[in-house]
Parts: sequence; C-alpha cells; structure tokens
Amino acid sequence: RHGAVKNEDTFKTSPFHFDLWFYFTLQNWVLDFGRPIAMIILPLEWFPLNKPSAGDYFHMAYNVITPFLLLKLIERSPKTLPRSMVYVSIIMFVMGASIHLVGDSVNHRLIFSGYQHHLSVRENPIIKNLKPETLIDSFELLYYYDEYLGHSMWYIPFFLILFIYFTGCFTPVEEESRMPVPALLLMGPSSLYYWYLVTEGQIFILYIFTFFAMMALVMHQKRKGLVLDSNGLFLFYSFIITLVLIAVWVVWLWDDKILRKKYPGVIYIPEPWAFYTLHMNNLHAAKESL
Repeated sequence: RHGAVKNEDTFKTSPFHFDLWFYFTLQNWVLDFGRPIAMIILPLEWFPLNKPSAGDYFHMAYNVITPFLLLKLIERSPKTLPRSMVYVSIIMFVMGASIHLVGDSVNHRLIFSGYQHHLSVRENPIIKNLKPETLIDSFELLYYYDEYLGHSMWYIPFFLILFIYFTGCFTPVEEESRMPVPALLLMGPSSLYYWYLVTEGQIFILYIFTFFAMMALVMHQKRKGLVLDSNGLFLFYSFIITLVLIAVWVVWLWDDKILRKKYPGVIYIPEPWAFYTLHMNNLHAAKESL
C-alpha cells in the first residue's frame, strides 16, 4: 500500500466527507484565522507580553489537529495514495507550522508596542531606532523565519497533500459527480478561508500552480471518461471561488499607494493584517479619541 495506485482501486467511489470537511473548515476558522483576533480581544493582563498569548495556544492546537485531519482525509480516499510522500509532507507541515508559531507570536505581539504590519521591518518606527543596529538584523531574521521559511514549510506540504488527495477523487459514474446540500453550505466558508490563507500567507504562486495542476488533471481524466466525485468537486469549486475572491480583493486595493509600496512587483496581493494595521486600526483609534 506504499506504492503507486492499484488497479482494483481505480473505480472505487467515496461519499461526501461532511464530517471531515466540516471539522476542517471549523478549526481553520477558529484556530488559524481566529488566533490573532483572540490575542487582540482578550485582556492583556491574562496573557502578559513575555508569555504565550491565547493565539499561541490556538496555534498549538492547530498544529496538532490539522495533520490529524489531513491523515484522516487521505485514509478515506477511494484510491491507494503514496503514503511515504504523505508522511514526509505531514512532518514538514508540522515543522513549518511550528517555526511559524514562534515568529508569528513575536510579530503579532509587537502590535501592542506600535509595530505596523503595512511597513517593512526597517521602516517601522519602533524598529529603525534600535541600538545597536545589529538588533534590526535579528528582527529581519525573525521576519524571515515567520513569513518565508515557516510559510514555505507549512503551505507547500499542505497544498501537496490536498492535491494528492484530489488525484483520487475521480469516478466513471456521472450520477456521483454532484455535490450534496451540505457541501454547498460549506463551500462559502471554505473558499473564504482559502482566500485568507493565500493573501495572508503570500502564497499566490503556490496556490495558482496547485489550481492549474488540478485543472490539468481534470481535463486529463475527462479524456479517460472519468469525472470528479462530490469531494473533488467541493475542493475544485472552493479553489475557483477563492480565485474570484482574490481578484476582488486586489481590484479593491489596487490604488492603495502605501500597500503598493509594501508589496511591489508584478504580483500585488496585500495581506489582510497589513490592511488592518493601516486602515482599520487607525479607524479604531479615531473612534476612541472622540
């Protein structure tokens, strides 16, 4: 069961995994998207700045629950998938998410000291006046571990596992190529979370290559007379809606000069938390001064 797909697995089908997709979407929203919100909302006295925040504990739970759900998803595939690749991907996922936990914990708690995510490390007022200047290099190293190394080791295996699972979501039965009502209800929250994942994680290239690989596989399998089952449709349509949401997000912030400076280059996709510290945070401060 550790090798290529077996012939007898080719035409097995699988019902829609409502329980797994529901738990997956719920924990993504609560433990990933919700962790910085919990850190900001809960009283600072409960979680001093020199101790882990509520968001850190959310992140720890995410690092345990998500690999478990991904393994369960792979186990329910109607095809025998390459287990060794899956296990290595899970190990890298946990390593990357753990690296990100440390960097993200420090970076987010710097908000309480006036750190602004829409600015680069060296442009932040609380950073650029540090003495000696080598301390700034240390903060840039922390940012590198958080935003680059941590994200790469976290998201590359994550999308790889989803794609590996997707390869087993094909069936020759046309009647099984439709989504039940629960799948339609989950599609919105799932797509919105993927939008947050791609924009905040700055992983558009990884996401779009995964999506193109899915499209190529769908067209290849269609020539063989195979169509996506309900789980494959759910994943594929979620990615399509995500692309639409990203396009709307970019168009909305297209003329923002400050965010343009933070995200130069051909691919301009601002992070939601950079938008928050630039616009929403200022809005809250203005309301409090009234």
